[in-house]
Amino acid sequence: MAEEEVVSNGSGENGGSKKKKSMLLVIVLVLVGLALAGGISYFVTTKIVSTSNVSAPIKKEPGVFVKIGDPKDGTIIVNVGGVKSGRYLKVGIVLEMNPADEVNFKEHKITDAAQSKVLDAVMSTFRKQGIEQLEASNEDKLKEAIKNEVNAAIGDGSVYNVYITSFVLQ
Repeated sequence: MAEEEVVSNGSGENGGSKKKKSMLLVIVLVLVGLALAGGISYFVTTKIVSTSNVSAPIKKEPGVFVKIGDPKDGTIIVNVGGVKSGRYLKVGIVLEMNPADEVNFKEHKITDAAQSKVLDAVMSTFRKQGIEQLEASNEDKLKEAIKNEVNAAIGDGSVYNVYITSFVLQ
């Protein structure tokens, strides 16, 4: 019986140490795998992604703000919805324009020729719009349309932004 106890004690300790060694090996492999994955992720984000997708910031000169319309109150009155509709729009427009544009600007003021073209482009844009397109939800589309029309009239890159300062539809 003494032999049986020695044999069972010997096999139990060897089985336990094998389990501990295999468990320790699994833990070490998981930790090494995590460290390797972290290192690869760090390398990818710092070396590859940061240099490939970043473009140089676009630098532009500060714009010059120009009111379009009546010199007294800076508004435009336009008949919208067709001649027979009887609907009128009184709108104040301020354009942020590129001061480096030497054709349209002299001494930080817009030239008379450019101002006439800008006013015509703005009024033409409003005349083309239907009543439903003049709703507040379409304001961004309207600003983009004005910007595109004015840039087409006096040259690309002349207008940075369009600001609507007043808007009354009757």
